[in-house]
Amino acid sequence: MSTTDGDACALLDALGVAFVRHDHAAVFTCEEAERAVPATGALHTKNLFLRDKRGRRHLLVVTTCARAVNLKALADRLGIDNLSFASPDRLAKHLGVTPGSVTVLGLMRDADRAVEVVIDEEVWRADRIHAHPLVNTATLVLDHAGLVRFLEHTGHRYQSLRFD
Repeated sequence: MSTTDGDACALLDALGVAFVRHDHAAVFTCEEAERAVPATGALHTKNLFLRDKRGRRHLLVVTTCARAVNLKALADRLGIDNLSFASPDRLAKHLGVTPGSVTVLGLMRDADRAVEVVIDEEVWRADRIHAHPLVNTATLVLDHAGLVRFLEHTGHRYQSLRFD
């Protein structure tokens, strides 16, 4: 399955979700993204694609760039046996993206809703967030209502957790 940023933008347009797009060179870290995207007042996010020990459960964790995520503590909180980063093959299979392009918008590729979504409360409360449109050469600014509309469209249930 090919991944194009136009797919995500077209879906957002079809849903009536307003966004502002910023094209830039490929970014692979939050620090690179923060330098590449002009100040917008939106919250910079990072997305972790994780799996349980047996590879039966997959999670997309959306948090802030400033937050360090303790995978053991998160696994304990969620009652999951040993969380670790999923392979690039699993990432491609479930979200249709490559490493460096992990994004909440990848949920549009998870028609089976096999990916569980965990959103940091700080991200959930933000008025606007940054999200890649399936590629790491652009960043979209989405407002909270647009994020909610997108999640409702995909049918993914999510939980919002306070990360300390």
